[in-house]
Amino acid sequence: QVQLVESGGGLVQPGGSLRLSCAASGSIFSIGTMAWYRQAPGKERELVAAISRGGSTNYADSVKGRFTISRDSAKNTVYLQMNSLKPEDTAVYYCNVRGLLSTGADFISWAQGTQVTVSS
Repeated sequence: QVQLVESGGGLVQPGGSLRLSCAASGSIFSIGTMAWYRQAPGKERELVAAISRGGSTNYADSVKGRFTISRDSAKNTVYLQMNSLKPEDTAVYYCNVRGLLSTGADFISWAQGTQVTVSS
């Protein structure tokens, strides 16, 4: 009932930048918190950044000052601007969206994931 489409991953050199996007569509009444998670090989999935409906943000300590999360509520889209990328940022990045369906039921949706590789 909710589809998430990610874009923007790829290969970048250390110190470079990438911008991830995630657009939600479907039978959505409202969207609450939107977030980005990542999972590196052999590691657990971790929260990278989140943004509330009101625009409040929080970040993992490892990305503070380098990554910026934002949202366009009119487009049901969340972005992750990643600057000064490091090899340890290499992971599959997942968009996560919570909200209400048009039926009134809560939903939590995950995108399919996009690979980000930071390497020279």
